[in-house]
Amino acid sequence: MTTTPLRVLDLTDALGHQGARLFVGLGADVVRIAFDSEPTTGAEALHWHAGKRLLSVPDLDQLDAAVEALVERADVVLESGPNAGLRTLALRETRPEAWAHAAHVVVTPFGLTGPRRDWLGDDTVLTAAGGMAWLGGDPGHAPEPPPREQGVQLAGTHGAIGALLALNARHRTGAGQLVEVSAQEAVAATLETGAIAWIHGRTVPGRSSGVYGHVAHRVFRAADGYLAGGYSGSPRMWDDLLAWMVEEGEAGDLADERWQDVEVRWAGRPHVDEVVSRFVAHRPAGPFAEEARRRGLPWAEVASGAALLENPQLLARQFFVGIEGPEGLRDVGLGWEPAAAPRPVTIAPPQPVELSQVWPEPRSHDRPPTRRRPRVERGAALDGVRVLDLTWVLAGPYVTRTLADHGAEIVKVESFHRKDPTRFAPGMRLRPEAGIDDGGYFVNFNRNKRSLALNLRTDEGQDLLRRLVPHVDVVVENFSPGVLSKWGLDYPRLRELNPGVVLVSMAGTGQDGPWRDAVTFADTLAAMSGLTAETGRADRAPQGLTFGLGDMVAANSAVVATLDLLGRGASGHVDLSQLEAMASHLGSALLQSQLPPEPPSRAVARIVRATGDDRWLAVGAVAPDVLRAALGELGVAAHAAEPLDDLERHAEGANAETLAERLQALGVPAYPVRDGRALVEHDAQLAARGFYPVLEHPLAGAVPVEGIVPRLSETPGGLWEAAPLLGQHTDVLLTELLGLTPDELADLHEKGALS
Repeated sequence: MTTTPLRVLDLTDALGHQGARLFVGLGADVVRIAFDSEPTTGAEALHWHAGKRLLSVPDLDQLDAAVEALVERADVVLESGPNAGLRTLALRETRPEAWAHAAHVVVTPFGLTGPRRDWLGDDTVLTAAGGMAWLGGDPGHAPEPPPREQGVQLAGTHGAIGALLALNARHRTGAGQLVEVSAQEAVAATLETGAIAWIHGRTVPGRSSGVYGHVAHRVFRAADGYLAGGYSGSPRMWDDLLAWMVEEGEAGDLADERWQDVEVRWAGRPHVDEVVSRFVAHRPAGPFAEEARRRGLPWAEVASGAALLENPQLLARQFFVGIEGPEGLRDVGLGWEPAAAPRPVTIAPPQPVELSQVWPEPRSHDRPPTRRRPRVERGAALDGVRVLDLTWVLAGPYVTRTLADHGAEIVKVESFHRKDPTRFAPGMRLRPEAGIDDGGYFVNFNRNKRSLALNLRTDEGQDLLRRLVPHVDVVVENFSPGVLSKWGLDYPRLRELNPGVVLVSMAGTGQDGPWRDAVTFADTLAAMSGLTAETGRADRAPQGLTFGLGDMVAANSAVVATLDLLGRGASGHVDLSQLEAMASHLGSALLQSQLPPEPPSRAVARIVRATGDDRWLAVGAVAPDVLRAALGELGVAAHAAEPLDDLERHAEGANAETLAERLQALGVPAYPVRDGRALVEHDAQLAARGFYPVLEHPLAGAVPVEGIVPRLSETPGGLWEAAPLLGQHTDVLLTELLGLTPDELADLHEKGALS
């Protein structure tokens, strides 16, 4: 097992900060090379750079010299920023032998190839370009990106994932490689139904004032605040919410038998929402959420970021990271407890270091145990890794999709008696005529997997599941805490069956703590985390996020945790809390609540209306003088004190595509706000980079799917198989892995164990 800390060179800007921060959390020795002028105090500097050593340089020549001196002793080199400002690619070309063992990651706004590779982009521009901004806000008004720069945080996370994939590949090949990440693609891969609703159903999800389009959830006003929740998920959740309303005498006509039909409830959702709203409106948010948790219902109080510091679940699980110093500052941690950084964690502010003090000893490249021979040689980073996938809906399947895209063999355990809701739920099929095998949601998130039907309600089904454990490297599950124990498959038992196994558990709030049994959805996690509160304005209640950002953020965290353990050759139990993963994406908000306010930046981004029906242009944050100069070049007269106001007036009569091109040529980040259809059919950059490749599905036909975000030069991964039919591979998997005979299979089918 590898125990030596990874060595990471950090040359990131905002696009890559989250990637470098993740490596700090993994216990790596992260050395940041930055100019002397970079701040080392304040909420932003502490959040992104605490736990690192800081090598300050006066100019670019000294920066290049430091990189060249250290690269041969580094495991990972992370750089991010616009293509024109990158340094490491040229250095790599000059001395390729020095980079032979490094996982060299470059995160740029739009990738290293394509017609817009040199375009600029900050979070506002990138969430617009990737389709995420389109999903937030109110109809008829400007789209709103999620708060706290989720787009650039996603880009940085994919940078870390790409680096860990490259390190896993290095154990087999002995060589490093180049990894490139497009921030636009990182955003476009994190929309839930944003693009696939168009691909499968020819609909375009849009701004809905906080009302989910595919599950019956939203933000409700309470007596003293707000609650996130709803009545989708399972028949049990509807029945229990209805029973509560009946107990209180406030169910109205919802107690009528007709509302038991999920299709009727979906069609009559406005009326159901109205009755539920009345039930919630006169109750305090905190006690309502507590009672909902007791009843196993997915509701949560909309909490402020500062309120996180008093959250009993986060305190019990020692989520917060202490920052050394007299202030006693606490910051958000990671979504799980990494093996190399056991909780509680305390880290120092960035510590100055001299070049001569950095890694004086050569790097030893340890190799973990050899993996099994893969079923199919893909030339991918995770060839030889086999995963037992016990997940459903979004967070878990997103994890195993990522692993599958990079060569892992996924054995997806399902049952005709407990189907994944994304196979049948009305809002998730994405087209009315779809059945359980060709619904758009399931098809998108389950490519490259094989389906094994096991009825885990039977003793035989549970026995087969236990017999599979010695044949896999990773088990991923997102059951409620305690379910695996009931089957005799908790982590101690799994290790008895397979000492090297990695178990990834993805409960909403983690495996322990006072809220361990809370039933959560993406919207309730966002509410608990503090993110939903930041979508409110002085003139409007918080809306939350109307897509599963929390699920996908948690999934990315689980991928990082899994790749870390695989790369170390270590077993372990990843107790991931989706709440903690979402809270880890609050950026510097928590530190800002504990420190004196800092002067606001004069550079402000904005989304402005362009000509055409519901057409918008995102304009990135630049210094006012830069924008004034650009407007002068465009012939726009300066009338307002704020140049963005002048640009906003000009944009109303301009084509968004044309104006974006002209602004980019003048050094101003800009991009048309993309919706799901535009991403798939009209975006020149995504098309040139092939981000929506087509897979042939046996029922759905030729279907575009979201592409792979981290692009590895030597072990690129791929999209090889469409999503499986339910139970499609049952017999072949049990024959391959357990050696079952045709007679044994027939007997198991007869007993209902394979159904």
